[in-house]
Amino acid sequence: MDIPPQDDFKDFGEDFDGFPKRLPEDVVEYIIYIIDSRLSDTQTRERLQAFQRALGTLEKKFLKEYIWQRESIKLDLIREEGQWLLKGSTNYGDSVADEWLIVYFLRELSKEFKDAWIRIYEAGGEFLLAEAANAVPNWLNPEVAENRVWINSHRLLVIPLSKQADSGAGPLKPGQALEILRDTPAYPQHYMKIEKEAFHRLNNYPAAISENQHHATLPLPRKVAHILHINPAYIAPVVEAFYLRDPVSLRLLKPDNLLFPPEDFVTVSVRFTKVLYAQLLGQMWDPPGPLGEALEQLRETESSDKAEIGVKVAAGLEMLTRHTIYTDKKAVREIKLLLEDLETGDDSLPTTAEIAAWPQREDDEGWLDIDFEEFERELAGKGGKDGFGDKNAQENLKKMVERFNSFMEDEEAGIDGADGLHPMDVDDDSDAKGRGWEDPEDSSEDKDSESEDDEHSDTDADAEYAEYEKVHEKFMTLSAAEKALLTDEARELALAEEADREEDDEIKKLSEMMEAELFGHGALNLNPDGKNSSGKKPIKSAKGKGKAKAEGTIEEEDSEGDENVLDEDYNLADNMLKAFKGQAGMAGPAGNMMGLMGLQFPPDADDEHKQIGKGKGKAPVR
Repeated sequence: MDIPPQDDFKDFGEDFDGFPKRLPEDVVEYIIYIIDSRLSDTQTRERLQAFQRALGTLEKKFLKEYIWQRESIKLDLIREEGQWLLKGSTNYGDSVADEWLIVYFLRELSKEFKDAWIRIYEAGGEFLLAEAANAVPNWLNPEVAENRVWINSHRLLVIPLSKQADSGAGPLKPGQALEILRDTPAYPQHYMKIEKEAFHRLNNYPAAISENQHHATLPLPRKVAHILHINPAYIAPVVEAFYLRDPVSLRLLKPDNLLFPPEDFVTVSVRFTKVLYAQLLGQMWDPPGPLGEALEQLRETESSDKAEIGVKVAAGLEMLTRHTIYTDKKAVREIKLLLEDLETGDDSLPTTAEIAAWPQREDDEGWLDIDFEEFERELAGKGGKDGFGDKNAQENLKKMVERFNSFMEDEEAGIDGADGLHPMDVDDDSDAKGRGWEDPEDSSEDKDSESEDDEHSDTDADAEYAEYEKVHEKFMTLSAAEKALLTDEARELALAEEADREEDDEIKKLSEMMEAELFGHGALNLNPDGKNSSGKKPIKSAKGKGKAKAEGTIEEEDSEGDENVLDEDYNLADNMLKAFKGQAGMAGPAGNMMGLMGLQFPPDADDEHKQIGKGKGKAPVR
């Protein structure tokens, strides 16, 4: 994880220096350099150590109760290429909030350390540029962006292409970027529009740090409550162990020898992040054996959601401590030491009176609520103030719609990006006036040219036949061994060409399936006049009128008027989300298009667990 993403794979040979290394998914890496020609090597190291201490101060100030999804921010002082620097990486899992918290901290520290130059990137490259895709100039594409994006003095700076750079310019190497920053620190450009878009998620910080937390009062086995009371941050690996459970994990929940049997339940307050709480709430699961029996008993005195989450937490802690894949986790080693203390008598479980003295906090779950009528109005640009329980989710939705609109309004944009089609891909051999049919009047004008083409084709055919005769005569003069060798080579070439044709046919079929999928969900139906080629109007809002007709259209005689036609923004977002959901978590055209537009979505909760309708429903919000 110490080497940034590279694409410069070298073929085997004398210069082979190993396979290129890449960051894993869901990992952000960050590097801090101190660039000041007046500082000695020792002074540079001391300056970096001061940066580390300043980060620790920020953590104590803002992260007293913060729970990291997987890993926390960490900076290691190392020496590379003859200079000191700080380097770290964090696996943030499904919690994008962790990633943006790191960006916020490092950007804030850059105000105090004006000689610090900071680079933050992911496996996919410069994700800050992806966040600002609408404002990035055409030349700043992923092929040249690596090592060009830096944070300095609270600003986002970009190293532009050199004046000598041509169309074949590529990314900068780390040494080249540092040389530019060291020799010409004023050369990196400050693009205000890029900075505004790249950092728009930080507008609500530092308030967003505490808003990311959620407290819930749950029934838990006394031993589980004891473990989480000692260190509330254990809830993160516990939830992940349950969320990523496999058949081996489920076999560990047999009644025999459970480390955390579902008994002796007590009510305690548990601190989650919103992502962790939503992950548990969105999971459909039928607990086996004694866990299922305990759940039925808890439902008699607790709400169904609270009882289910409490049992899931107990099951997750059991999986975490007993599954071999988690043995090396720091949290697992600490929990096992606590269990040993309980067994040896060095520690004891808390009494009911002691538990009653623990702080109790129950946060409102309104951030899970979405009024879907207000959701529709928000997409139409008419959103009210009370449509979303989570205002951050509302702002993210606005940004998503803006990006959809910007992408779809770009006449040069396509599935492969905004570069447009290659001229050879455009079918402009006929119908030059764009009328949808070939003009029969033009056929007479083309007869002369067609006859000329026929003459040329006949001449070419004669030449090819003459060449064939020469080759055939030469072939017949060869020995039997040479003929056999050439025959084998010809057979291998024919088989290779046949394989290529089969591959092309397969690609064509996949392309047709992709197009059918997108058309089936209406994602490619961008007809601005609201009608399709058959003259029918798009589906209208249901609003008590029953089911829509089969082919996604309704007849012209519908007299409701146009006031109920869904807004085209809503149709666009809704169709794309349906297409994405239809992929069932696998790769597909909708996911690829969203990835190209810089959009990421969390795993979807089971439909049966959502309450979707005209009223209010709950949906995990990222």
